Amino acid sequence: MINTQRLAQRFTKLCEIDSISRHEQKIALELEKILKEMGAKIFFDNAKEKTGGDCSNMIAKFNGNTDVEPLLLSGHMDTVGPGNGVKVKCENGIFSSSGDTILGADDKSAIAIILEVMDVVKENNLPCPPVEIVFTVCEEIGLIGAKHLDLTLLDSKFGYILDSTDYQGIVTKAPSANKINIKVYGQAAHGATPEKGINAILVASKAIANIQIGRIDKITTCNLGTIKGGEATNIVPEFVEIKGEARSHDNARLEAVTQSIADSFEETVKAMRGNSDYPKVDIDVIPDFPRTDIPKDHPMILLAQKAASNIEFDLNCKTVGGGADANILFGKGIMAGVLGTGMKDVHTVNEHIDIKDMEKSTKLVLEILRVHAKGEK
Repeated sequence: MINTQRLAQRFTKLCEIDSISRHEQKIALELEKILKEMGAKIFFDNAKEKTGGDCSNMIAKFNGNTDVEPLLLSGHMDTVGPGNGVKVKCENGIFSSSGDTILGADDKSAIAIILEVMDVVKENNLPCPPVEIVFTVCEEIGLIGAKHLDLTLLDSKFGYILDSTDYQGIVTKAPSANKINIKVYGQAAHGATPEKGINAILVASKAIANIQIGRIDKITTCNLGTIKGGEATNIVPEFVEIKGEARSHDNARLEAVTQSIADSFEETVKAMRGNSDYPKVDIDVIPDFPRTDIPKDHPMILLAQKAASNIEFDLNCKTVGGGADANILFGKGIMAGVLGTGMKDVHTVNEHIDIKDMEKSTKLVLEILRVHAKGEK
């Protein structure tokens, strides 16, 4: 039933539409056209007013043909860079870019799969629940499309986001995260008289030296990713800014690690201040996304595993270290497992995907819809 040629052609076309974060309008218009032709009702929320982009989240609704709870299917429209001017190559069923851009399988493979699923359902009049498709914006720059998704437009309380690699896995556990922004203030002086200044970079380096960075334990990580400061080699730097993050599957551990970073900077500044007003530090902790922790016996998980078993493979629950739109939805009461599409080496110019894996993912989603529509246990 799956039309492999259509799936491949649509995927190629989508990948070659530029849609870097905050610039998803062009692909959204293409998707709106396709979905309307399929008979979906299309809605856009007002997320672009919050994201600063040119497009909002898209919601497409299909009535289905069975009287069961609606089910959510989702992916994101944006890509990372370098993502403009993508030229897709396909050799022996494996898609890649020309080598100077990403491919965009993250997450356009999901979009192509979801569209193929709905085409197959329509063409074959298959049993289908009410389906709500959500294509979000700005996922790659902090899940901010999902953060501003208008939930009043949705009736679904569970579903599946296609935004992982392994089509034989379903992500049920992902960490919560804090962003940490630190500003250290010293005093400027000429490099020839450094004793008259307070070197903000030196202060920051002493604080950083006392912080455990990287893998903290099995469920917790910490990273300081950027540091900016200083004007010239002959000026004692009066300001430096450090940005980082902490992640953990345990909220208490997350807060403990976050606090340890703040403590290190505050204690270092206090120790170096003496009788002066400097150095000073400002620390801003911003909750980035909540953790996902879906029980293995949740009906959404059991439904997907039943569907996988019907098509003769095991669907394993997975724990990951990264965040996805599912984290945001979980925090808002919607249980969404993350399914894989087969995409590999994402966020690099070596990104690629095999059409066979996309077909398998399509087959799984089709079976999920059928099992849910029929009420099979």
